Amino acid sequence: MKTTPQHRTTTRVLVLGAGYAGLIAALRLAPHARVTLVDPADHFTERVRLHERAAGRPDVTHPLSLFLHGTGIDHIAARATSLDPEARLVSTDDGRSLPYDRLVYALGSRTGLPAGTTDTRAYTAESAAELHKHLRDRPGSVAVVGGGLTGIEMAAELAETYGPGGARVRLLTAADRIGTGLSSRGAAHARSVLEARGVRIEEGRRVAHPADADAEVVVWSAALVPNSELASSAGLSLAPSGRIAVDAALRSVSHPDIYVPGDAGAAASPAAGALRMACATALPTGSHAGASIIRELRGEEPEPLDFGYLIQCVSLGRHDGLIQFVRPDDSPRERFLTGRTAAFTKEKVVRSTVRFLREAARHPSLVHLIPGIG
Repeated sequence: MKTTPQHRTTTRVLVLGAGYAGLIAALRLAPHARVTLVDPADHFTERVRLHERAAGRPDVTHPLSLFLHGTGIDHIAARATSLDPEARLVSTDDGRSLPYDRLVYALGSRTGLPAGTTDTRAYTAESAAELHKHLRDRPGSVAVVGGGLTGIEMAAELAETYGPGGARVRLLTAADRIGTGLSSRGAAHARSVLEARGVRIEEGRRVAHPADADAEVVVWSAALVPNSELASSAGLSLAPSGRIAVDAALRSVSHPDIYVPGDAGAAASPAAGALRMACATALPTGSHAGASIIRELRGEEPEPLDFGYLIQCVSLGRHDGLIQFVRPDDSPRERFLTGRTAAFTKEKVVRSTVRFLREAARHPSLVHLIPGIG
């Protein structure tokens, strides 16, 4: 039976951020507490599709109302500007002061351009719409900096859409090969697809600044930076990575009434070790943060995070892909899928994310049964 708003406690839970982690946490908590979701946008962005947006996909967003309608969650379209953990207050840029009993800090991450970058040629996944407009109007040489999965997907998508005869795409990485988290055969497949699309791969090429990339357009895909500045200013303890230090239940080690799922938190599990920043970790940690608060409301102790990786999904344009099977600690197995089968599987996985979020809105008590999220 679906829990109704009448079963909620008076506990005030404030969720900062309506990305993968924040949205799933809010939806799971909705029947149990007074949930307020703070995010300046009125939509949810499929961040895993931003490389598609750069290649001309019309939209990769969904109205938040699609998920929040009927849940009782109050959405405040504002940006959190300060946090006072002692008074349990969050201030926003529209002049509000929001009290909380529990805070879910799910502000995620962003692509980290080098400090002081003002080069108008430099784009990131977050500026995918502007990148698309530039390449549509003025195709030219493109350098994608970063040979991880994000850089591989971006280079493949841009090369398939804008070249040959349009943008000339290079993929630059400081590593000795692209896709260092893939098996050697999986990385070789990614390389063959990229080269077939005309991408010039330059390995062992360290680029410190977009100006060093020697291209008309530079797409920076080299690093993700946690959005932990608000927490740091408020005195929350940070891990050496710059992410917020959390315990096994995802509580801030310095302020245990604050939970930090997703990219902003330095989460770990016995099977996976330190979790990387990804949608694949944001959803389960967001769900776990919600479940932990529910346990607290029942007078129970939150359980430690239990998480292990299964696969890495990489799109190589619209008609090819790579599904790399991995061990629970994210190290690659020898088994993988390629070609249209992999592209179809990747698309199903991405579509299922939005479907799971909608199911969480309708049946929050069943979230723990969703594979990979519970």
